[in-house]
Amino acid sequence: MTLPLRGSLLAMCILGAFGDLAMTTPAAAQEPQCYSALIAPERSPEIPESADLYGWLVGNWELEVYDHLPDGTVRRGKGEVHFWWVLEGRAVQDVWIMPARSERTASLGKAGNRYGTTLRVWDPSIEAWRVTWINPVTGVRDELIGRRSGKDLVQLGTHSDATPIRWSFTEITPNSFRWLGESLSPDGRTWKLEAEFHARRMPVSEQ
Repeated sequence: MTLPLRGSLLAMCILGAFGDLAMTTPAAAQEPQCYSALIAPERSPEIPESADLYGWLVGNWELEVYDHLPDGTVRRGKGEVHFWWVLEGRAVQDVWIMPARSERTASLGKAGNRYGTTLRVWDPSIEAWRVTWINPVTGVRDELIGRRSGKDLVQLGTHSDATPIRWSFTEITPNSFRWLGESLSPDGRTWKLEAEFHARRMPVSEQ
């Protein structure tokens, strides 16, 4: 497995623990233990191969970002996302970063700003994946259930305000995918596009 840049991995360790790392020792001393405790080299044998929806994502991706705003305009930008098997291979975790780290500044506002993590855990009791997204920048937390739908991966759930949402991985190839984030209109009839990401796997030379 090719690991991404050190900074993203440390960020994932911090976010992935959903708690504070001990502050009594230097961060540099904590990092190797965090890596080995969190990252797994492969899927757990407890997850059937047929149920492995997300393993193909492991690695590093660059993003073209399109946020569809309520006034009908589209905010464009760039981002990055990194995926790993974690927790002895029982889950897939990621870090989504928008704008990309190379474009982030101290004065960056909250609009379109994402530096968050998703944890995807296989639940054999429902034969699906439980998906939790947290973006500490804005305080957003979303809960979804992920399943395969034809050639796509579809995750259904709700925003924190109970608005139904549908997040989909579509147009999947070994080195690219399109991600769609939609919410259900108040009349319950129409899915409205909120965000769209076009992803390309990073060449090893760029990681």
